Amino acid sequence: MNGIKHNSLRITLRIPGSWSHPGELLERLPDGFRLAPDTLFLPDDTSIDFIPMPPDGEFPQIFESSCRRPPKDDELAVVARYTVNVGLSGPGGSLESARTMMQAGAAIVQAGGAGVFVDSSALAHGGEDWIKMTDDGGPDAISFAFASIVRGRRQVYTMGMQAIGFPDLLMSPSDVDEQGRTIIEMIRYICSSGRPVDVGHILADERGPRFQVVARTSDDFDARSPMHNPFGRLKLVSARDIAEGN
Repeated sequence: MNGIKHNSLRITLRIPGSWSHPGELLERLPDGFRLAPDTLFLPDDTSIDFIPMPPDGEFPQIFESSCRRPPKDDELAVVARYTVNVGLSGPGGSLESARTMMQAGAAIVQAGGAGVFVDSSALAHGGEDWIKMTDDGGPDAISFAFASIVRGRRQVYTMGMQAIGFPDLLMSPSDVDEQGRTIIEMIRYICSSGRPVDVGHILADERGPRFQVVARTSDDFDARSPMHNPFGRLKLVSARDIAEGN
């Protein structure tokens, strides 16, 4: 994909918890997970950077407003009184690496974390939802965890697809229904197609051609931002609009 190396991409998760001391987190980690001062080790010895961060007054509101689904009351109660944000940082850029980060995040949730905030998409999930998605582990669950959908008056686009190794998608609001099912279907297509999708590609289903990729553009984020997608954005146009314009 344009010479971009997957190992140059990072996924950073923030997991708030109300642990009274580090030993409490250590005691509650699932079997097979180990914690060193700055590293979380998974059962297969994969290492993830472990970065504890102090609390701040703004994060609880940011977390709640960023949740894709309403978190549980007990999860919000922990966020409201959280004592530390456990930062986890590891390689991204593929479904496999994103799945590994989900497993790392789930371990901290099982040890008392309230939920997970994803830096690359500004998307949050309650802990119970995160564990369910991790247990699923399929492309739909992984993309739901990492890719947010932003609606504007002039465009609808995804944010965070770089975490799983794909460009973000850009569509016209007139092509996306109120519930956002259309763009969700396109995300699923991209993530499960098993082959690269680029300019000229036609996205079709049993009903025939639906959208065509007409351009690859850059996003609006600075290259140093965790939200920047180095794969860019794919602009999708309805096959109906293309036909009417010819």
